[in-house]
Amino acid sequence: MKASGTWLANALDGNIMVPVDRVGLLEALRAGDERAEKATAFIRNDLDPGALRPSIETTLHAALPQRVIAHFHCVHTIALAVLARREDLIANRMAHVPDLKWALVPYHRPGIPLAQTIDSIAETRPDVIILANHGLIVCGETIDEVRNRIQRVTTALAGTSRHTPAPALLSLEGICRDTAYRPARDAETHATALYSQNIQIATGGSLYPDHVIFLGTRIGLLADGQVVSDFTSIFERRGEQPPKLIIAPGIGVLLPQDMTTGGEAMARCLSEVVSRIPDGEPIIYLTKPDEYALTGWEAEKYRQSFDRGQNAQ
Repeated sequence: MKASGTWLANALDGNIMVPVDRVGLLEALRAGDERAEKATAFIRNDLDPGALRPSIETTLHAALPQRVIAHFHCVHTIALAVLARREDLIANRMAHVPDLKWALVPYHRPGIPLAQTIDSIAETRPDVIILANHGLIVCGETIDEVRNRIQRVTTALAGTSRHTPAPALLSLEGICRDTAYRPARDAETHATALYSQNIQIATGGSLYPDHVIFLGTRIGLLADGQVVSDFTSIFERRGEQPPKLIIAPGIGVLLPQDMTTGGEAMARCLSEVVSRIPDGEPIIYLTKPDEYALTGWEAEKYRQSFDRGQNAQ
């Protein structure tokens, strides 16, 4: 399994994989053993001399019988999986790959709750599992088979993104001058702020788990002519932390000066998702209990801490 908090893009440059006793972990999951949550008790220490911790999704992978399991947060998939009409819309798209067996799973917190749900359908051996408000799982017996299925499924689920103008970076820099914020470095991230429907979707609630973990449960929205110092002072007077991502409508996106690499990537992810949600489609956001289950989860606190450490290095 990939280690929690690490980037798969670095897999060829360093040891980021953790060997896990799948049989023991699966037995623990089915027995309701609390050790299955972290999965650290099932690391094969004889094969792994490192101190890394398995991914928070390790139990999900253990529950599926196929030899190769790819789980990722495809923006095309998320843009459909947050919609009220997702069942019909996804079924229409998946009709383009009729040879693949697929299932749509309702939202559950990552970790044990999601893994238990996946375990309940594992015997049917789905090739593709779409996770509501979360992402995509593609299964197979070989790497080549899974690679081919990923390409076909993501093509079938792909949607077009709205065209947006370029951000007004000079104006953004003026708005956040002498504050703890800066313009987002990635140009595509600003799309969230450059179309009215994108803004409405982004500020309407939390769309998926990493939205909550890396960007928080509130997206900031500047009023016309408002500067960041005036906006954040409102939160300071209340004794609250200001939002991590602030939208300046029609201008661009602002992020904290110390935003981690993971946070920066999630800001880009948000722009990719909201830009692909069709105008007027009703959206199912995560509930307040869903958000609390994520923000209070020890495994996610560990992942955030690891991300901050990596960013500092």
